[in-house]
Amino acid sequence: MSRTSLIARRALAAVSVDHAPVAAPLSPSIEFNERLTSLYALSQRSQYVFASPLGPFYRQARHYHVPRFVYFGPHTSDESLRLAFHAGFDAHDLRGTLALLHFVERLALTPDLGQGLNLSFFPLADVTGLLRNDTQNLGESSWIASGVPELDLLATDVRSRAYHGFIRVETTDADDDVITIRLRGHSADALGLELLSSHDIAPWDVRWVSGPVDATPADGPLSLSDDLPFQPFELTLGLPASWSVELHREAVTTILKNFIVRYRGFHAYAQHL
Repeated sequence: MSRTSLIARRALAAVSVDHAPVAAPLSPSIEFNERLTSLYALSQRSQYVFASPLGPFYRQARHYHVPRFVYFGPHTSDESLRLAFHAGFDAHDLRGTLALLHFVERLALTPDLGQGLNLSFFPLADVTGLLRNDTQNLGESSWIASGVPELDLLATDVRSRAYHGFIRVETTDADDDVITIRLRGHSADALGLELLSSHDIAPWDVRWVSGPVDATPADGPLSLSDDLPFQPFELTLGLPASWSVELHREAVTTILKNFIVRYRGFHAYAQHL
């Protein structure tokens, strides 16, 4: 194992990577370790981005953690709006994970982007799948007494943090080159704002999908809605499976940046009404 891999392993409290090849869009390679190690080092120097892994949980007498990075930026307080960003529900496809890690790096280097917001990032949910060179395919799992240690930790975080919204990054099965944006939970009309527009997705084509406002989703953090003090929303970015790692990174960075700027701006305006 390389020195870089060893550093990443220690930083995650024993989360390691098997370098055997797998049939997947992106194998769990040294790129994940290097980017994770780089972000841990960057967070130690940053005034606004902090590494705070969830856990531990135990597998075969060893302990592991779910990676988490928290952004508490300029002009942010305990009363600030709280958002959680999730990726990596399928360990066979780390493109969303790498894109989210890249975005957190950018946020650490340009902290004014999210000023006034309290943001938590969970780039890898399927830790066990990565360790086993397999996948648990957690994207459609309920977070209520799931029996999956990673989801149990994420559920505890959701119940304790009272997030106002969730943003999920995933890969779709669609054959076209269209980004899918899905809104669930608290509708945009109820929020009194438009979370994203086609302009925020440009230059890519977009397909908008929404679910019933009153229906409680059976999967993800919104499955915990009955345990929460208010009804949050979940915005899912579905990127085409045919896209490269680089295109995933470019699209996720652009869309999340535009989303945060828009979300921050609407609420700053509302405070002055």
